[in-house]
Amino acid sequence: MEAYIGIDVGSVTTKFAVVDKDGELISHIYLLTQGKPVQMVQQGLTQIKQQLPKEVDICGVATTGSARYLAGVIVGADLVKNEITSHAVATLRHIPEVQTIVEIGGQDSKIIIIRDGIVTDFGMNTVCAAGTGSFLDHQALRLDMSIEEFANQALDSKTPVRIAGRCTVFAESDMIHKQQMGHHIKDILYGLCQALVRNYLNNVGLGKDIRPPVVFQGGVAFNRAIVKALQEELNTEIIVPPHHELMGAIGAALLAHEEMVSSNNGSKFKGFEASEEKYHISSFECKACPNLCEIAQISINGQVLARWGGRCDLWERSPSN
Repeated sequence: MEAYIGIDVGSVTTKFAVVDKDGELISHIYLLTQGKPVQMVQQGLTQIKQQLPKEVDICGVATTGSARYLAGVIVGADLVKNEITSHAVATLRHIPEVQTIVEIGGQDSKIIIIRDGIVTDFGMNTVCAAGTGSFLDHQALRLDMSIEEFANQALDSKTPVRIAGRCTVFAESDMIHKQQMGHHIKDILYGLCQALVRNYLNNVGLGKDIRPPVVFQGGVAFNRAIVKALQEELNTEIIVPPHHELMGAIGAALLAHEEMVSSNNGSKFKGFEASEEKYHISSFECKACPNLCEIAQISINGQVLARWGGRCDLWERSPSN
């Protein structure tokens, strides 16, 4: 059986998706990155191998996400793609009529505008955590509750409190102030969900032509209170697709299939044995120009396999530089 692997390595989670030649999802893994992208990619390879039947033939691999270049070197990717393309491809396969994709992850968020099946605009936020899942997780931890309990309590709110959500520091201070004033926790929690949605729309979605159907994906889409707040703010139905947390990886797998069919070449996939290699990650400052870019590099047994991270492709042209 032909199969294609998509790997989405983010700052918070690492996702693996395996699709067959018809693009149907046959296996997937969802892991916490824990600041160890190399180990998580290798762990994901091990777990995916255990899930797949022995007759599966891996015919192509693609990587995406913030650590896509690193993951690509480890597994021997045939294709390395940005998150915008990967998310759009997966969503269009499942919901062809989509016009707006809202994606909120652990530490970044994005919006993708699609017209007639083509990406026409997008926006990303990788700087401020106020509109991401990590901030919600932090507040749930501060209040000594799970993120599931957070969502359930927020959904019970009838009189939500307005929280200043433009900044994580101010939002937390405002939450504490509202608690001290005696407001119910459930009203504060749903107020925070509303603040997160406002922050997302005022920053990532600023100036974007948001039209339905609106598809909401990423890990934060598990939180039904955020889905409700987004629906109220946009005054339209919000579609949360199955496997919404895997859409980047699914899109990468679909792109790997497309690439291998069009190129008609053999896959560069290193095999599941790549999970046992000992890689070394380091970085240095490039002094070739005033930008002083930090260049990341991955090596094995002293041999540099790849470098990336500069504003130009000086170090990406040849690993032997």
